[in-house]
Amino acid sequence: MRIRLRYFASLRERLGKTEETREIPDGASVGRVWELLAEERPELAELERSVAFAVAQEYVDRDYRLQDNDELAFIPPVSGGAMPETRILAKITQEPINMQELSDFVADPGAGAMASFVGTTRDTNEGRQVIRLEYECYPGMAEKEMTKIGRQVLERWPVLKIAMIHRLGRVDIGQASVAITVSSSHRHAAFEACHYAINTLKESVPIWKKELYEGGQVWIGSQTGSHGKLHQVGEEGSG
Repeated sequence: MRIRLRYFASLRERLGKTEETREIPDGASVGRVWELLAEERPELAELERSVAFAVAQEYVDRDYRLQDNDELAFIPPVSGGAMPETRILAKITQEPINMQELSDFVADPGAGAMASFVGTTRDTNEGRQVIRLEYECYPGMAEKEMTKIGRQVLERWPVLKIAMIHRLGRVDIGQASVAITVSSSHRHAAFEACHYAINTLKESVPIWKKELYEGGQVWIGSQTGSHGKLHQVGEEGSG
């Protein structure tokens, strides 16, 4: 299949061209096209971690599968800072959340403020005694949606970096299930960005929690809001 490649700034200067049309294998990924280009021009290897990719003027990751006549742009770091992906941590984990990991990631010499949100498991909900929570997600898509939220934050506020981590599996009373930390030059932007990030995460990221309580359990879907019940299972006394 045939695609159009576009180059900008330092890449354009290195390659001596602004664009070209190439034949590539059907179903090739963006990453594979970059690898083919780097095989021809080994000096491009040093840009492996800093170059970003866009198809049809939208950022995509290396695994994105190209289609005939797509326009693929290779984008070096933009003026004014690193590419968004280097300023965003979006992570799903089975392990307890380490707040120091978030703080270390968002640390920046230009930061005058850090704002954090931590969601923990409480022992009661709607009058019921909660025993624990259990989380599951749509692997891959959850991280992509979290990264998308990070990009939105970077576009809307003068934020330096953002880190988001969400637990999977069993989360006991008092333990953290989700944590977000934002760094910015000033506290106002950090607070607003953190507030937006957690609200959007709960509305759009495909993560679900099962609330186990004395007498039954209930699934709660995060994409419908913090208490958007999808369906109940195993509740005693319901029949």
